[in-house]
Amino acid sequence: MKNIKILTLFILSFLVFSCGSNSDKNTSGFSLVTSKNKAEFKLGEEVQVSVKNSKNKQIDSVSFYFEDKQFSAEDDEGGISFSLEEYKVGNQQIRAIIYTEGEEQEVTKTIKVLSNKAPVSYTYNIVNTYPHDQNAYTQGLEFHNGTLYESTGQYGSSSLRKLDLETGEVLDQISLDDQYFGEGLTILNDKIYQLTWREGEGLVYNLDDFEKTGTFAYNESKEGWGLCNDGEKLYKSDGTEKIWILDPDTLAEETYIQPAHHMGLSSRLNELEWVNGKIYANTYQKDGVAIINPENGIIEGVIDFRGLREKVTQHDKLDVLNGIAYNSETNKLYVTGKNWDKIFEVEIVEK
Repeated sequence: MKNIKILTLFILSFLVFSCGSNSDKNTSGFSLVTSKNKAEFKLGEEVQVSVKNSKNKQIDSVSFYFEDKQFSAEDDEGGISFSLEEYKVGNQQIRAIIYTEGEEQEVTKTIKVLSNKAPVSYTYNIVNTYPHDQNAYTQGLEFHNGTLYESTGQYGSSSLRKLDLETGEVLDQISLDDQYFGEGLTILNDKIYQLTWREGEGLVYNLDDFEKTGTFAYNESKEGWGLCNDGEKLYKSDGTEKIWILDPDTLAEETYIQPAHHMGLSSRLNELEWVNGKIYANTYQKDGVAIINPENGIIEGVIDFRGLREKVTQHDKLDVLNGIAYNSETNKLYVTGKNWDKIFEVEIVEK
């Protein structure tokens, strides 16, 4: 019962509520309605949607679209029914193209799709403890070829660093210009990608010498929070309910997933880490990490890291948990926080 209460409290911190709606603003008289005006569904449920024809126009045909699938109307009222099986969670749009009296009309309706399973609840064991610069406002943390890299934040003191895990020594470092607030980082194809917070651009460096070689714009999102990669694509959080998927060549935000569990959508997902095919994401100002399926956005697990902050030196600048690094060569996971003087190697265990 205690574990259930803990998981419920943690999940409630994730909730972002939104209602289904019709975005159609024209005067065609057409709109989409779901059975009983239901706007929230879970995977596996049946969705029944039909065209409301308030002006009683002649409907010649209707084509429905949900994600990348097309459906044809199943009845004279312009309605369909389909099962939510292999779809993404989040706020998803049903679109209908209506052919009427020689014209084509488009109407849409947004529904919320949630997981049909509660996330698995995990806790942690501390395996080892390593020193960490107490003055580092950790924003991103990542291993590459056994070496630990870190991005730190704050205007006027943001940096990119290479660290010695065992000693905590900073092996290499460059400072960002004062107008930048450093955020997440990731390494792909011998390039380091570092986000900035509200400056609307990311920074690109050579891996070997930290030489800055370029920048990239945020073409959809307004902010940069966390960053990770799967060996091919980059994943970027921005403080909203979206995790953007970036093209590795252009770095454009092409599409996104919307992490959700069985009770709602999640926002304020911050530092990201790719771990064995899943995205680990900590929630800003919370002592927890979500385990996200990158294919559909389902939050499959939640790691409760409460109590870890109390194990570091307490001081005025001490801030929240932030910093997840997975060493794929050793299969070890490490976490730290903003202005923490320790990095913890942790073992994740189910409650």
